[in-house]
Amino acid sequence: MTHNIGIQPEHRANVAKELSKLLADEFVLYTKTRKAHWNVEGADFYAQHKFFENQYEQLDDVMDEVADRIRELGHYAPSTLKEFLELTHLTEKTKSDNTSLSLITDLLADHESIIMFIRSNVNRFGNEWNDAGSSDFITGLMENHEKMAWMLRAHLSPK
Repeated sequence: MTHNIGIQPEHRANVAKELSKLLADEFVLYTKTRKAHWNVEGADFYAQHKFFENQYEQLDDVMDEVADRIRELGHYAPSTLKEFLELTHLTEKTKSDNTSLSLITDLLADHESIIMFIRSNVNRFGNEWNDAGSSDFITGLMENHEKMAWMLRAHLSPK
């Protein structure tokens, strides 16, 4: 069935391709946040265990929203680990030990990478590909990641 939503098919395909990369990034970050939740150690274990749980639950919702947006545009969302690892800008490897500050530093870098990726696509979606809806959608996601990054950053010593 055709999608008569005022966006040319090739533009919808371009947006879906970029959203697929974003979904892959979200999945890798979700997995790394789960890892932090499961493996954090130290005197602050319980508080950080709960903190990471809150973050991965938010990321779970984000992944579902991104996949839904891809489907709304008439494309299929990537859904295998292989696809995610081929599409992601992130690495699943961490440089950290299992202390909360080390895990937070790694996760913060990934959130910032996603924020920059989203920011680079906001105008492309709206201006180049005539998809104001997806542009608005990812602007909201960027704001979510900025808040999550702020929460992570607040745990680190001021510079």
